[in-house]
Amino acid sequence: MKEQKSIPVTKVERSAKFVKTGFQIGGNYIKHYSKKLFNPEMDREQLNEDNATDIYKSLSELKGSALKIAQMLSMDKNILPKSYVDKFTQSQYNAPPLSGPLIVRTFTKNFGKTPENIYDSFNLTSTNAASIGQVHQAKLNGQKLAVKIQYPGVGDSISSDLKLVKPFAFRLLGMSEKELNIYIKEVEERLLEETDYELEVKRSIEFSEACKNLDNVVFPKYYPELSGKRIISMDWIDGLHLKEFLKTNPSQELKNKIGQALWDFYNFQQHELKAVHADPHPGNFLITPDEKLGVIDFGCIKEMPLDFYIPFFSLISTDVIRDKAKTIDAFRKLDMIHTDDTEAQIEFYYKSYKEMIELFAKPYINTSFDFSKNEFFEKLYEYGEKISKMPEFKQARGVKHFIYVNRTNFGLYTILHELKATVKTDTFKPRLN
Repeated sequence: MKEQKSIPVTKVERSAKFVKTGFQIGGNYIKHYSKKLFNPEMDREQLNEDNATDIYKSLSELKGSALKIAQMLSMDKNILPKSYVDKFTQSQYNAPPLSGPLIVRTFTKNFGKTPENIYDSFNLTSTNAASIGQVHQAKLNGQKLAVKIQYPGVGDSISSDLKLVKPFAFRLLGMSEKELNIYIKEVEERLLEETDYELEVKRSIEFSEACKNLDNVVFPKYYPELSGKRIISMDWIDGLHLKEFLKTNPSQELKNKIGQALWDFYNFQQHELKAVHADPHPGNFLITPDEKLGVIDFGCIKEMPLDFYIPFFSLISTDVIRDKAKTIDAFRKLDMIHTDDTEAQIEFYYKSYKEMIELFAKPYINTSFDFSKNEFFEKLYEYGEKISKMPEFKQARGVKHFIYVNRTNFGLYTILHELKATVKTDTFKPRLN
């Protein structure tokens, strides 16, 4: 892949990039409707393909929060046309990498030394480039290391970038402004944490220690003395990303084993730690040669306060959902039903959310679940499609914690579906006392 020699860093440069992309998208619409004059039956597939290509190219050059939004949207498969999902999925694995001179400059700025003066050897060609940073291989005292380097300007441009992303998000998501602002605010808070590499090293050590006794889950060792605000050094873990792993045609037994490790990793955190690794895209995991799940990124952590955790998990793991009054009470605590709703609105949202919860909770109300079945996911996507067209859901509902907790669980479901894994779902249960 062609290396990127510079990143637009200033607000003016980044704004200009968005404006240029906006003009390209406008041109795509003009081309589409010009062709439609001669062919009224033509669908929007080519238009979506052209727009997705132009938007992804722009976001991948900007890096940072702009590209992170694309990565997040690629996981929400029920809210975007397939062209966007296919294109944005690239941000999980292979955004254009930065050139060698930019990498050396980042090291010099952070450590006052070049990589060659810190490690015994350092490969200037990255092995993996994503939204916030890219990874290089290094060696020190005979130990192979992974060195993650944050793109220049990423941490400083989050707020301004998200304002620039809003017009695209309006068009793609169809949210109300209030709802979009809640979404953007929560994303901004998590991204600010994600660009704080000193915080990430601290959390990585804490979470890998807390999860060290889970079966078939492994973590790298982190080196705070070789890390800083924009650089993280950790042990290199050999392994395959999910797509590469599936190409090896693994046995169903092995896919179930990896799926079980993934399920346990997430549900241990949710129910024992009340905080969870909230970035469940496949680029953050490796399947190692000895058939274990390697977790290589703790940049995004979502803490769950008890006033969210208890009503939410009581709905999906107890008989609360069978009691209408208790269910409505939980919906009120979660701001899914508002205090000024009419009786008709209460009944509408009660039925709609009850349908959603019962569907979402299917893996939790069984002792095991087969994630290979397409019917479950088709129903999830159908439900998402249905409510996205309802005017009643254009207003913001639900506390902000839903944004990342839903993303986490749907991301987990999606990876398990790609694995076609059957897992025991009663290994770590909600703790509601």
